[in-house]
Amino acid sequence: MKLLQWNIQWCRGMDGRVDPARIARFAKEFADPDVACFQEVAINFPALAGSSGEDQVELLKREFPGYAAVFGVAVELPDGKGGRRQFGNLILSRLPIRQSFRHSLPWPPESETPSMPRVAVEAVVEADIGLVRVITTHLEYYSARQRAAQVERLREVHVEACGHATTRSSAQYRSGPFEPFERPVPAILTGDFNMKIDDPACVRLQAPFEGNVPRLVDAWAHAHPGQEHPPTFCLHGKQHGREPYCCDFVFVTEGLAPRLESVRVDVETQDSDHQPVAVEIL
Repeated sequence: MKLLQWNIQWCRGMDGRVDPARIARFAKEFADPDVACFQEVAINFPALAGSSGEDQVELLKREFPGYAAVFGVAVELPDGKGGRRQFGNLILSRLPIRQSFRHSLPWPPESETPSMPRVAVEAVVEADIGLVRVITTHLEYYSARQRAAQVERLREVHVEACGHATTRSSAQYRSGPFEPFERPVPAILTGDFNMKIDDPACVRLQAPFEGNVPRLVDAWAHAHPGQEHPPTFCLHGKQHGREPYCCDFVFVTEGLAPRLESVRVDVETQDSDHQPVAVEIL
């Protein structure tokens, strides 16, 4: 199973040009992903630099023929013309998707702090390695308090899913919307977490759970023990900081960690302000 994690900055490269086709070309060349996890995908948002208000979900779907799309809207606003502006995270999968979910993340109010609603998108995919939950998210940039609350919710979602994996529905209610689909324990959590790996909230994300719930493991650290994460942000521009650092991660459940074949970061591309991460699991 090949997976790509990438904050694509509404398909805007460091040259200021918005180009969904360019994003798709590089994604396929770099990772040939079975599942692509994108953050900062926009629909009808001409206020974003370089955008004409294009429907980026539809344009990316066209560039990935044969892939199913699961879009999770974090921000939705009126456009003043009877339409809606949307901004969120997208999963594209050429593997069959059994079920999908959108999890709204906490957004505690803070005065004088810029912030926006956040969401985690989940798709249960049928891979050669079995059923896997793929979750992608984008946590708050400006508020450590909000990020910490969002991490707690991600942990709750993981516990909830593992509970569903061992729960059976009554045979009396196995039709229509009550038809049960397996929500498996194995999971891959990806995203732009807007924090470094040693941040207390990031450490908390990887902390053990009670009972039989498996811990979430940093895929890079498992595949490259003792090696520092390559930078994934501020590498080709200094708008958000002086020094490059890593804030884009892939976490896997403990049972998947031994099956990690490779974890790679491309540090050359400037097709976004973030660098893509490719993971292969055998």
